[in-house]
Amino acid sequence: MELKKDSNAVSIDMLLIVHSEKRRAAQGAHMDSQADPGALLQRRGGFQGVGNGIRKWQKLEGNELYGNLAEKQHPQQPQVITSYDNQGTQLTVEVHPRDAMPQFLKKFSLAKRLQGDKNGNMRPRQPGGKDAHAYPWDRSSLKSMPLDLRQFEKLDTYASQVTVKSGLDELVSDLLQEAHSDLERVRAIWIWICHHIEYDVEAAQEKDRQAFKPTDILRTQKTNCDGYAGLFERMCRIAGVHCVTVPGYSKGFGYQTGQSFSGEFDHAWNAVHLEGRWHLVDSTWGSGLVDTATSKFTFLYNEFYFLTHPALFIEDHFPDNKNWQLLKPPQSLRQFENNMYHKSEFYNKGMLSAHPETSMIRTVNGKATITIESCAPTLFMFMLNGKQEHGLLSLRKNGMKLDVYPPTMGTHKLQIFAKGNSDIYSSVLEYTIKCNYVDLGVRLPAELHQPVGPSWFSEQMGIVKPSHPDPIIHTSDGRCSISFGVEEGISVLASLHGDDGPITEETQRRYIFQLHREKRTELKVQLPHAGKFALKIFVKKRQEPGNYIFVFNYLLCCANTKVNWPVFPESFGNWGQDNELLEPLSGVLPANRNVPFKLKLHGIAKALVKGQDTWPLTLNHEGYWEGSCSTAGCQEVYVMVLENANHNFYSYILKYKVNAQ
Repeated sequence: MELKKDSNAVSIDMLLIVHSEKRRAAQGAHMDSQADPGALLQRRGGFQGVGNGIRKWQKLEGNELYGNLAEKQHPQQPQVITSYDNQGTQLTVEVHPRDAMPQFLKKFSLAKRLQGDKNGNMRPRQPGGKDAHAYPWDRSSLKSMPLDLRQFEKLDTYASQVTVKSGLDELVSDLLQEAHSDLERVRAIWIWICHHIEYDVEAAQEKDRQAFKPTDILRTQKTNCDGYAGLFERMCRIAGVHCVTVPGYSKGFGYQTGQSFSGEFDHAWNAVHLEGRWHLVDSTWGSGLVDTATSKFTFLYNEFYFLTHPALFIEDHFPDNKNWQLLKPPQSLRQFENNMYHKSEFYNKGMLSAHPETSMIRTVNGKATITIESCAPTLFMFMLNGKQEHGLLSLRKNGMKLDVYPPTMGTHKLQIFAKGNSDIYSSVLEYTIKCNYVDLGVRLPAELHQPVGPSWFSEQMGIVKPSHPDPIIHTSDGRCSISFGVEEGISVLASLHGDDGPITEETQRRYIFQLHREKRTELKVQLPHAGKFALKIFVKKRQEPGNYIFVFNYLLCCANTKVNWPVFPESFGNWGQDNELLEPLSGVLPANRNVPFKLKLHGIAKALVKGQDTWPLTLNHEGYWEGSCSTAGCQEVYVMVLENANHNFYSYILKYKVNAQ
C-alpha cells in the first residue's frame, strides 16, 4: 500500500490477496467499519452507496466478501470490488483463492504490464490537467485522440465474430489474438460488448437495480448500464489496461428536455487510460437504442461513444466527480441541465452547431427561427407536435434554416431530423417552444412539405438556375411564371395544393401549364383564389421506371381577394415536351365566341381545332400554328394533330371546356 498526498487529492493503491486459511482474519478486519468505509455496503452487496461520501458501489462478482471462498472444488474466479468517493478516490480490492496468482499478474508479466512511475506507483494517476480538453468543443475531432477508424476494420470484423466458449478469461484471450496495442485491446473489447450484449430494459427500470455478475452477463447476454460498465472494466483489467467505472447522470432513455437531475445516479460508463491520458467510453449507448414508444431494445452500433471528445461527452454524461469530465473548465450540474442537448446523431451526421443554443425557445411575433451548420450538404426535416406542419425549412449548402409558426399559444415540441449519408432520417435535436402570440396572417398549407425553395439538392436532382431562388413568391394578380434549367433526360412534374377551395387531385395540375424552351422549363401558374399555396416540384429520369420524386416546393402567396383564375386546358400524352401554347391559356372558353388559337408544335404535318365544326390551323413564317374556332353549339373544344401526312389518324393534344350559355 502506498499513500500519496498533495494539496488536492489522496490516492491509495492497494493489492490485497487473501488465501482461504487467512479468511477468518480478513473477515474480522473488514467487520470493523472504521477500517473500511465501505464495509456497511458490502453487507448489502448492491449499488446503493451511502455514508462516508461513497456515491456508487460496484461488486463485479456475486459472492459476498464474507462468503466461503473454499466451498467449491473447481478453480474459482477472483472477486473484484471497486468503490469511488466524491473526491475522486478509487479503492479496488481483489480477493483470490489460495495459491492463485492475481489475474492481471497471471496474464501479463509485471515488468511489461505494471511498470510504475519514479515513485513506484502501479496505478495511473487520477485525472488532472494533462487529461483536460478545452470547453467548448473546438470542432477539431469527435474523438479525444487522433484515430483513423479504417485501421480498425479488420479488428472490428474479427472481434464482432468472437463467441463465448467458457469464461471471461478465455473470451478476453480470444479477443486479443488480433490486438497488438492497448488501444486495439480496448477496441476489441468495446466492439465485442457493443455487438453481443443487449440492454435489459426491465432490469434497468427496477427501483433496486441488481448487480450483474460478468458470468451471468455472458450467459444471458443482457444487462443494464452498470453491468455494461462493470463488464467493460473487468475485461480491460484482464487485458492489462487501466480502466475505471464512472457513475453519474445522463440524458438518455426517458430524458425530457429541460429536466433537472437529483438523487441517485442513473447511469454508468467507463474511463480508460491510453497513451498517458484518460479517455471516455460508453458501451451501453454504443450497443444500440431503446424505442421510446415500445420500450424495446434494438442493436444499432454507435461509434460516437468510443473515445468521445469530452466536450461532446458532457452534453449527455455528467459524472459524480467533476474531474472525470476531463474538461477545462469543468461544467456545473446547472450548466449540464440547461445546455442544449445535441444527440449523438447530430455529430455522426456531420453537424457542427445549432442556434439557439438553449433547448427552450420563446417565439417573437409568433415565429421561432432555428439554424444548423453542417460540414457538408445535408437533408433535414422537422416535426412540430408530431406533424410536419407549420414551418418553412430551407436547405443551405452547409446547413439549414427553419422558421416555425406554432398554430396555438402554449408549449410545443419541435424535433429536427437529419439524413446524412444514410437513407434514414435520425433525430438530432429537440426544442421546447413557448408561444405567447399567434400571427393569424401566417397560415401555411398543410401540404407544404420540406424543403421549401430550390437548393443544392434540387441541383443534384437536375433542376438548375431557377428564376426564383427564394422559397416564397408573392403575386398581386394571382399569376406567376417560374422557370429553371433542366438537365438532359429529366422530366418535371408540378402540382398546386391549398387548404381552401375545391381543388381536387384532378385539378391540382390544371392550374399549372408547363412549357419547355431551349433546355429550360417554364411553369405558368394561375391561382383559383387568394390565399397561400404549395407548388410542388417532382422529377424523374425519363428512361427509368418508377414514380416521380419530390424535390422541393415554393410557397405562393396572394392577398388579392378578387383573384379567381380558371384552370388551364387539359393536356394529353401527345402534347410534346417542347410544345408551346400562347393562346388561349384559359381552359374554359366563352360560349358563342370566335376564339383565336396560337401554338408552336413540333414534328407534325397538320393541326386543327374541333368544336361543333372543324377549324384548320395554318403554319406561319414564325413557326406557329394559328387559326380560330367558334364555340357556338358545343360544350368542349379539342386541339388535334396529324403526325404523319401519309396517315389519316389525328391525335388529341389539348381539351377546353365551354361555358354554359
